[in-house]
Parts: sequence; C-alpha cells; structure tokens
Amino acid sequence: MKINGNQITPGNVLEHKGGLWVAVKTQAVKPGKGGAFNQVELKNLIDGTKLNERFRADETVERVRLDQQDFQFLYAQGEQLVFMDTESYEQLELAEDFVGERAAFLQDGMTVTVELYDGKPIGITLPQHVTLEVTEADPVVKGQTAASSYKPAKLENGMRVMVPPFVTTGEKIIVDTNEITYVRRAD
Repeated sequence: MKINGNQITPGNVLEHKGGLWVAVKTQAVKPGKGGAFNQVELKNLIDGTKLNERFRADETVERVRLDQQDFQFLYAQGEQLVFMDTESYEQLELAEDFVGERAAFLQDGMTVTVELYDGKPIGITLPQHVTLEVTEADPVVKGQTAASSYKPAKLENGMRVMVPPFVTTGEKIIVDTNEITYVRRAD
C-alpha cells in the first residue's frame, strides 16, 4: 500500500532502498524556504541499522503489512528455539540470538507473537510480564534507607535483577520482559 511521505508515523513498516524499515521517530518540518518534509528516523528490521531520511509530501513510499501469528514455545534444542503455530500446529525454529537476551524468559507453553513478512519471521513479542522465582537474594543490610536500597537477586532462569529489600529467596516475583526489571511480588 503506497502512502505519502507526510503520512509516515512511528511504528509504520516501510519498504525502502531494498530493505524493511520501521519508523522510530518522525518530525514534520516546514522550512521558511522550500517545501515541507517529514524527517524520519528508520531502523532496519533485519540487521538493526539506523537511517535518517527526509520524505517530501509528494513522495510515495510502500507501507508493508506484517502478519502477526501466535506461537506456543515448546522447547530449546541447542541454539534453536522451537515454537508451534497455535492454529495449524506447524513447528517453527528460530535461532536463540534472533530472540536475544529475552530468550531466558521463555517458559514451556508460553504464547508469543511472531511477526511474519512473506512467511519469514522478522520479529517476536513476548508477554510483557512473567512470573519467576527468586533463587538467590542478598540479606537486608540494616540501616540502609528503604527508598533507594534495591539489592541484586538471581532468578530461576539465571538472570539477575534488582529487587526491593523485602524480597527473599524462594519468593515469586513478576518481571518486565522488555526492561528486564522487577515489577511486583506475585500473588
């Protein structure tokens, strides 16, 4: 679907210079002399490189629609992560580095959303929050102010996060998978 250069908004996926790019930031500029344009910061979906481009209002760009499908995480096999399509039951293997450091949050049966372009996976979204058990937490040091005295804790998946002083070993906490931070105690 073709759109004009001044219609590009953050989050749009564009086909530009032979690659797939997502618009990160856009700024409409009206200089005193010459025509208006849209200053767009683009990020390549495949290799992560960034690019700043100017699109004039009369230019057209190809906007790409991505298919989003739910997959269920089955298991890790070496450096490959195996997922199953929840509708067709077909399996999909993704490299661990495709998911990145957030792969540690994957749990058996977890539902993730995979973004596909022409049947090829180009992005993955995990649930925003996961519940994990604290396997190691430093004891509270008396006399520290409670306001800023977060302490390091190790989780069952091996990751480390900073937690408030009242969290102890064996407790379950909720962790944000995007920021990799403590949210709250699990109920």
